[in-house]
Amino acid sequence: MTYMTHLECSRCHKTYDPDQVINLCECGGPLLVRYDLKNAGAAVRPENLTGRVSSLWRYREVLPVRSAENIVTLGEGMTPLLPVPRLGEALGLPNLMLKDEGVNPTGTFKARGAAVGMSRAKELGIRKVGMPTNGNAGGAWAAYGARAGVEVTLIMPVDAPAMSVLEAAAVGADAYMVRGQITDAGAIIARSAGAHGWFEAATLKEPYRIEGKKTMGYEIAEQLGWTLPDVILYPTGGGVGIIGIYKAIREMVQMGWLPENVKMPRLVAVQAAGCAPIVKAYQEGKDVSEKWEDAHTVAQGIRVPKALGDFLVLEAVRATGGTCVAVPDEDTLWGLRQISRCEGLFICPEGASLVGAARILRRQGWLQPEDRVVLLNTGAGIKYPDVLKPQLPILDKDATI
Repeated sequence: MTYMTHLECSRCHKTYDPDQVINLCECGGPLLVRYDLKNAGAAVRPENLTGRVSSLWRYREVLPVRSAENIVTLGEGMTPLLPVPRLGEALGLPNLMLKDEGVNPTGTFKARGAAVGMSRAKELGIRKVGMPTNGNAGGAWAAYGARAGVEVTLIMPVDAPAMSVLEAAAVGADAYMVRGQITDAGAIIARSAGAHGWFEAATLKEPYRIEGKKTMGYEIAEQLGWTLPDVILYPTGGGVGIIGIYKAIREMVQMGWLPENVKMPRLVAVQAAGCAPIVKAYQEGKDVSEKWEDAHTVAQGIRVPKALGDFLVLEAVRATGGTCVAVPDEDTLWGLRQISRCEGLFICPEGASLVGAARILRRQGWLQPEDRVVLLNTGAGIKYPDVLKPQLPILDKDATI
């Protein structure tokens, strides 16, 4: 089923047997799954995907699950890539598109990472998982854990979105809140994992969540007829999505699914102005970020003061000629209202930050009208009931309007 061969450290390039329970390289670097891409590409061509399941598992040869009986799925992936012409007209970007991850099970792109991560956990015999979360990832892993029969323990900030708290409780996770940020939650998980027998599933502390999220890159290429857009904007917290898309494109080239001379899309990492460690590192020419103090933003999913894989995000951005943008919350809220009213799409604030970023980049001339631009919306607006608080007029029963 899979052409997986080994795990490779993203820092020192040491290799590991993938059929063992492991978190990080001994040097502390995140591990990436590697495949026999030459033979995978020879065995499966893009035209062979016709008729396959309409989910991320259509790319099973480059996913890290050896036996189909271990797949844990709720139907995730193959989300729509929608033209957004009215929004594009408002921004001066007539070739604007949005990939809507809000239609995934659990309402966000986190379902992708949870599906593949939990499938691999099941295959490796892991029975307990512990992880920090800003909300959405925890809800997704808890849901897929329930599906797989794996116990999930979550720790999230006290101001995590109410829907994420409800979701975690509904599917039976052992959930806690911390008076602090996701980094504080992660520290508690790390200190407690040994005593409870948890496998730590924090972002990039396990190798498999990125494999689920990279399928966004495969889908974009397939949905565009095996071509690529000029630019992809991605809301960046832990950075797994943008790292995964970059990994996917390189894999497709090595498999011969895309030509060797294909023009890489410029990848744009979008962060909130109130928590922008990767943007700061990019602007300063650094390869790693520093922890962001007093992190705050309405886009809670990208409120990550220090990402383990920050160096991989910066590598992907620079290698593709992309950039990094910090978006003030007022621009994010403007973007949320703009796309809702122009296109009828009620997206998450993280996705809305991309609308603000696109406006900034268009005004700067970095984006041009002829560019084919994809905004990768990571979740549904209904996951964040507290972001917009409309005050509707109340009528008497005998009123007319």
